[in-house]
Amino acid sequence: MDSNRKIRVAQNGRLVLALFLALSSAFALGASPNVVLFYADDLGWADVACQGTAYLETPHIDRLAAEGMRFTQAYAAAANCAPSRASLLTGCYPPRHGIFTVGNSDRGNAKHRQLVPIQNRTTLGGEFVTLGTLFHNAGYRTCVAGKWHVSPDPRRFGFDINFGGNQAGHPKSYFSPYKNPQLQDGPDGEHLPERLGREVADWITQNADGPFFVYLPFYSVHTPIQARPELANKYQTKRSQWPAAPQTAAYAAMIESMDAAVGQVLGTLDQLQLTDNTLVIFSSDNGPHGAVSHAEPLRGSKGMFYEGGIREPLIVRYPKIVQPNQVCEQVVHQVDLFPTLQELIGGKPVPQKLDGVSVLPVLRGQSLAERDLYWHFPCYLEGGPKNIRGSRYAKHWRTTPCSVIRSDNWKLIEYFEDGEFELYNLARDPRESTNLFASNQVEAQRLKKSLREWQESVDAPIPTQRNPQFKNLDPANPIGNATR
Repeated sequence: MDSNRKIRVAQNGRLVLALFLALSSAFALGASPNVVLFYADDLGWADVACQGTAYLETPHIDRLAAEGMRFTQAYAAAANCAPSRASLLTGCYPPRHGIFTVGNSDRGNAKHRQLVPIQNRTTLGGEFVTLGTLFHNAGYRTCVAGKWHVSPDPRRFGFDINFGGNQAGHPKSYFSPYKNPQLQDGPDGEHLPERLGREVADWITQNADGPFFVYLPFYSVHTPIQARPELANKYQTKRSQWPAAPQTAAYAAMIESMDAAVGQVLGTLDQLQLTDNTLVIFSSDNGPHGAVSHAEPLRGSKGMFYEGGIREPLIVRYPKIVQPNQVCEQVVHQVDLFPTLQELIGGKPVPQKLDGVSVLPVLRGQSLAERDLYWHFPCYLEGGPKNIRGSRYAKHWRTTPCSVIRSDNWKLIEYFEDGEFELYNLARDPRESTNLFASNQVEAQRLKKSLREWQESVDAPIPTQRNPQFKNLDPANPIGNATR
């Protein structure tokens, strides 16, 4: 064999060895990343300490923010539970899956409803591929623990095991006995978030050879507000230091209990040396319940399409690509998580039209192209203690049927009852205190056009039928949506 050939053989051998070592290293680190998705219930934008609320103690969620990226302008798909969850799981805006609200769409007193709302679906259609199915089809082991809320059984949507998930929108009790057919009772006095955190931690330990996907949609901090007494007393004592804190003491205590469950899971990842190869996401489904918290400085709370009802905490940690302690002002939406995770794991195409985009470039420090975001709610939600819309009937509703668009820093809300519009510049007016619709018709008409085109593209159902039970107290004030 000549010398040149010997050199080539040696070089090729070293190349094969290097490739083998690289593949072995990738396998050891976990070529397919694990994914843990925490999803809180009714946790508002200001309800974690790292968002600036010093009254609260959320060290484990704060740790995620310190080790990853915290988004300041992240949105849920709706202002209440079920539609947000359906959109998170499918990557679709609500008009595509038909779940617009919780229960009936005609909630509240009939005599105060000007329109007949669009009928609501309460169960996710079997034609949709959920995140559970996406991961299952990619060879992942899958686990759900907590509030499922979009069908009777999450195992029909790709989840191998289910701890406590069913159609229910809130627990009968946060303390055992839970009276939950999908969750065996623990010792008397056991607290639900602690139990869910332990079940997930144990399941991860049993499946540590991965890859795995965990969806932990907490029941916390939805009503009933049932805190551990010692924590509630702790926050009641802290009220003397933080008298202006937006959260009640019992609600703050429930947040800390949920945070401790997050810590249980993160601690397990650490112990099993899985942290570096696990993408962790934390977010919530809608704004806070107005009786126990508020989202200041944002306007509104759960059930409203002001920022306080739909802007949510969002934190992503993945040491392989996300630099620590990043604060991102990029506007993102929870329908973005499906295509993001699909790209991350090389998931198969799905039958439904995805409305989001992958935010992996953002996690790598890049930016997304500008796009418009949309919301649609052709239903009624009865009023709450912090209702603040200006209509003469506002005291009865958190929201009436509406559509919303955010375009750059502009936000337009269209109310279908009376054809009213509200226009805000969120960069200059994050509290949505000054309606610019009449004074800025250039932006108003641009957003109206884009909103119309989107409504048509997704076949968004718009209520137009007048309600014969409505009692119009002001005959001079026309009803309906004649201005469309």
